[in-house]
Amino acid sequence: MPNNLCLSRQCLGLVTRIECAISPVASANGLWTLLCAAGLDGSQPTAIRVQGPFHGLKAAESVLEAIGDSLLQQGYSEAKSPAIWELHMRAELRKVNADQARFLSGWETRS
Repeated sequence: MPNNLCLSRQCLGLVTRIECAISPVASANGLWTLLCAAGLDGSQPTAIRVQGPFHGLKAAESVLEAIGDSLLQQGYSEAKSPAIWELHMRAELRKVNADQARFLSGWETRS
C-alpha cells in the first residue's frame, strides 16, 4: 500500500482536496504518524490534522486505508494531479518531531 493518498471531490462547482501521508516520527523507534491536509484545490490547505503516533508502519497504513475507504464512499476519487501540500505537511511533521523530542528529553533529565 502506498504511504500517501490524494483525493478530490467536486461539489457545487468547487473542488475539495484531501491529501494524507504517513511519516516516521524522528527519534522514536518504530513510531509513525499520519498527516492529512484538506482544502480547496488550487489554494492553501484550510486544515491539517495529525493522528498517531502509531506503533509500526502497518498500524499507520491500516488507518490510512480506512480513511481512504471512507472518503471514497463519500464521493471522493483519486486526484489526477500530484500532491500540492507536501511542504505544509512536512512543516507539521517538524512540529510533531519537535514535540516528541521535548517529551523524550523531559523524561531523560528527570531524576
